[in-house]
Amino acid sequence: MKKAVFPGSFDPITSGHYDVIKRGAKLFDELIIAIGINADKKYMFSLEERKKFIEDCFKNEPNIKVVTYKGLTVDFCQKNNVDFILRGLRNPADFEFEKAIAHTNRDLAPIETVFLLTAAKTSYISSSIVRDVIRNNGDYTKLVPKSVRIK
Repeated sequence: MKKAVFPGSFDPITSGHYDVIKRGAKLFDELIIAIGINADKKYMFSLEERKKFIEDCFKNEPNIKVVTYKGLTVDFCQKNNVDFILRGLRNPADFEFEKAIAHTNRDLAPIETVFLLTAAKTSYISSSIVRDVIRNNGDYTKLVPKSVRIK
């Protein structure tokens, strides 16, 4: 069984994340969306809200699981018998950043990183842009899945 983890903070999940997850789920028997917990980071959305946004997005996808974790992604992978890390690439800067992490992960454990290019129509979207739009009362709904709604 081929399992992959798609790690991130997902603060919040974006349409770009959604696209990569949907396409990645076709490549693996199981795709684990792993929400990393970083106590030093200030999040706009609570861990529970972020997890619910994602679970609601993929509630009808039996091969997609949503979990939270602390620590190194490679340690999470090893504890869960996961051989692949899935990452999305929006631009050359993402590639350089992700390449360094992928090499480091492979030095730490026998984990392969698989990259998918984001769709052209979502390649400009990032969680930080979404948070900025929200903070400034803009229409963020065009940038995120339908499950992400602020009450």
